[in-house]
Amino acid sequence: MRYIPHTDEDVRRMLQAVGVARVDDLFETIPAEFRLRSPLKIPPALDEASLERHFAALAGKNRGAASRMAVFLGAGAPLHHLPAAVDQLLLRGEFFTAYTPYQPEVSQGTLQAIFEFQSQWAAVLGVEVVNASMYDGASATAEAVLMARRVQKKRSRTLLARALHPEVRATCQTYLGDCDCPLDEVPFGADGRTDLAALEKRLDASTAAVVIQQPNFLGCLEPVPEIAALAHRAGALLVVCCLEPVALGLIEAPGKQGADIVTGEGMGLAGGPGFGGPGLGLFGSFEKHLWQMPGRLVGRTRDGQGRIGYVLTLATREQHIRRARATSNICSNEGLCALASCIHLSLLGRAGFSELSRINAQNAREALRRFGGIAGVRRAFAAPFFNEFCLKIEGGVEKTLSRLREAGILGGLPLGRFYPELADHLLVSVTEINTAEQVDAYAKALAGK
Repeated sequence: MRYIPHTDEDVRRMLQAVGVARVDDLFETIPAEFRLRSPLKIPPALDEASLERHFAALAGKNRGAASRMAVFLGAGAPLHHLPAAVDQLLLRGEFFTAYTPYQPEVSQGTLQAIFEFQSQWAAVLGVEVVNASMYDGASATAEAVLMARRVQKKRSRTLLARALHPEVRATCQTYLGDCDCPLDEVPFGADGRTDLAALEKRLDASTAAVVIQQPNFLGCLEPVPEIAALAHRAGALLVVCCLEPVALGLIEAPGKQGADIVTGEGMGLAGGPGFGGPGLGLFGSFEKHLWQMPGRLVGRTRDGQGRIGYVLTLATREQHIRRARATSNICSNEGLCALASCIHLSLLGRAGFSELSRINAQNAREALRRFGGIAGVRRAFAAPFFNEFCLKIEGGVEKTLSRLREAGILGGLPLGRFYPELADHLLVSVTEINTAEQVDAYAKALAGK
């Protein structure tokens, strides 16, 4: 927090302006018996280093705090390292502007930050245009289904891959449950990827969109070009949801592989999961579908004197135009989270982003090599993966997770909660934050040692 002290003269002038003689007069409305008459009985001030140690000691009293455990839990909310510079730069005064930039003349800082966000994520997702962010990856994907239906006016049916995050599928159902827009499911095959033969059979002239996840909820990399070809041959749009965008530093962007709309969750690069939120919804498409996109778009222009300026080029939500013609009622641009991801990507650069992806992939493969050699544990799906994989565990997943927790490890997500046929499967996430020592401790606990 920035602190600018007031001089005695500053205080005198302010009191004169409000018409009182003393600072105490400002508190006359508070009954005298409730006013402080002596200094608070609190310890003396600490220097910064001592204060940090004090708070660390307090935090250490938390039982089972994730910060003290080795975390191998992803499932749509991957845990990545956030550089300290990100939080520090968010505190700069240039960004203390209205969250919704209605008046460009007083919102240039916010508008430029959003413009940079759009530009960076367009490159990452492989699309021509990205909007000014949405609530989270799940609602962004539901909005993509609604957009596909607007584009495909004579089509209403949507095919959702069963390997799409179950909570994203549930969100789509919530959005579209009362609409005349049937949602059908496409199963995954033995290798953990969407069954292409089943998809081809389900595609017909009523299909507006096919929705898949890359990498999918089981950690497998989907064959996006093949799925895009099948969808386009049937006249449908392809929506690709990416809940782990770090993967796009290593694999080709969905927009360059045939996706018509790309959605995702960017919070892994903006601050990480925290008690259910907040999120950072990503949404990108191409110029031919520009007018059907939800949310806002910020553009860059020049004024009459040739100076660069930023403005809301397109705002298609119900607060800006007639409700009957609005494409969405998205009200927040998640500006602070969007800015955090923008700063993080700027710090990484293209080479750093690719290196971060490579480290994730290497760490995951080393972990799988260690875990796969343990009796009663095997890899569940043979498809290529990025930084998540499924383990099939004999003897029960819950017992294994309990043993891991006793060793100070959050070992992953039991898949039986979402897929009854995978009751003995565990989804494990390994990112750059997982050290060799943590992987070794996981392997020992997994083996019952």
